[in-house]
Amino acid sequence: MSGKKEWHFEQAGLSRSELRALRRQAREGARATEVVSSTRDARLPATSVPVYGNGLAEGGWWNLFPARVEPHRATTKDIAAIYPFVADAGIGTLGPILGVDLNADSLFCFSPWDAYADDSERGTLSTNILVQGAYRAGKSGTIKCLVSRGFAWGYQAVVPSDSKGEWVALADQTEGGKTIRLGGKYRLNPLDRGPHRSGSTVEEHESIVQQRRMTTLIQLLEMTHPAKSLTPAEHTAATLALNLAIASTGDRPTLREVHRQLGEIMNGSVEAERKPREAAEDVRLLLNRFITGDLSGLFEDESTVEFDEAAPIVVVDTSELFQRSELVAQIAQVCTTSWVQAVISDRTSKRKRYLIREEGWRDMTSVQALQMYQQWLKLSRHYGIANVVILHKMGDLEAVGPDGSQERSLAYSVVQDIENKFIFHVNRQEEDNLRTRLNLPASHVQVARRLRKGEFLAYVGKFAYVVDCFSTSTPEEFDLFKTDDAVMGDRSVPGADLEPELAIEDLWPIPERDEALDSWLAAAPAGQGGTE
Repeated sequence: MSGKKEWHFEQAGLSRSELRALRRQAREGARATEVVSSTRDARLPATSVPVYGNGLAEGGWWNLFPARVEPHRATTKDIAAIYPFVADAGIGTLGPILGVDLNADSLFCFSPWDAYADDSERGTLSTNILVQGAYRAGKSGTIKCLVSRGFAWGYQAVVPSDSKGEWVALADQTEGGKTIRLGGKYRLNPLDRGPHRSGSTVEEHESIVQQRRMTTLIQLLEMTHPAKSLTPAEHTAATLALNLAIASTGDRPTLREVHRQLGEIMNGSVEAERKPREAAEDVRLLLNRFITGDLSGLFEDESTVEFDEAAPIVVVDTSELFQRSELVAQIAQVCTTSWVQAVISDRTSKRKRYLIREEGWRDMTSVQALQMYQQWLKLSRHYGIANVVILHKMGDLEAVGPDGSQERSLAYSVVQDIENKFIFHVNRQEEDNLRTRLNLPASHVQVARRLRKGEFLAYVGKFAYVVDCFSTSTPEEFDLFKTDDAVMGDRSVPGADLEPELAIEDLWPIPERDEALDSWLAAAPAGQGGTE
């Protein structure tokens, strides 16, 4: 038999003309089939049955043409019911449990340090976390879960400025936790040098301490300056006064001593150039607010509190200071953050710490503050710190500086550089910021709009997860972490915790029978349709 295909037909009770017509039709159908099959994917297997059935031989109905069914295409979302194995593998089991991964239907375990040490594709390149979401989205409760569950791993939590007093309850309920309340007899010196870093040379340590002190002092002066910026002469006078205060106090400078040294510069007791001497008066007037003005009693003298490095959580309660003014609140956050960073910046301590920055935009009040902020984010891995920056919306950064200013541009850059992100429910007004500022896909933004309380989008390294934190929370955690009692009031049901003193008859009482019905059932004689 040659390579040419031949078609054979048996007599089926048809006339000769009918057979010729069928043969002609079969040849045309064969040619059409060859053309169609040549254009289809050659990888598809051939049919296991003949193209033509045996209907022609048996005299029954048959079809010369094969059925053509177009392939069905659909996404894994559409065919999930018939192909249920398309699911994410999950982040793994490194670190404390933070919630449930709704995509993988598995526990979501997270530790920024374990994720950084993870060499697989699930790892990350940073330990810092950006937390953003609308009010009552569950941000604080989730971060408190992350922090409190990390105590068992030896992680320490530090809150430099608890502006709302939300973290005080957790510190009070944690064994060994410490709360530092500012105001009254409690003072904090933002110019403390901090402990010496083990493993670093004296020159390196002194350079870092001097830079931090100078940055803190200039930042405080610019926050109270009407122009929000010091002139070169004022900057020189402040630097000279700080160096004189360090020398006169035996390396224990305070704002009060800097204020006094500025007076010495004004009086000519200290050798200085003419312009810095004249500018010293204006700088001294700025510091008057810290010594005798509305900011006195907080930061002008030596610290009366200490940082407990052994405590699992240290909270600096600044809630009372926010009642004075917004400026006091910002200055308090700058001072406490600088003081805490001076203490925890020893990388040889081998202690992993969460640095919780509530209302993180308050630490970005000037170019110097932003540069220090950016430096600490970059050095977080060096010191074993995970900075947790909490924002309600990207619009919070509009308070950093005017539109188009260097401060605002640097603030956006600082936030965008944070690799790990927890995005909670956001309002419609925030959709554009998520796409433009954080470069989130439009589909992810729509997911963020539909998130419920306690659910968030977790971006860890190259992967994204949808996590439900509160599904793993205990009632004790929920009561301890909630922050809306002042608004919601007591949501418990009165008497709900009391066991009712009820008998089984009280729950299912026996109905009373009608006396007339009983007498009717009992009085009827047997022969008149009554009951026996």
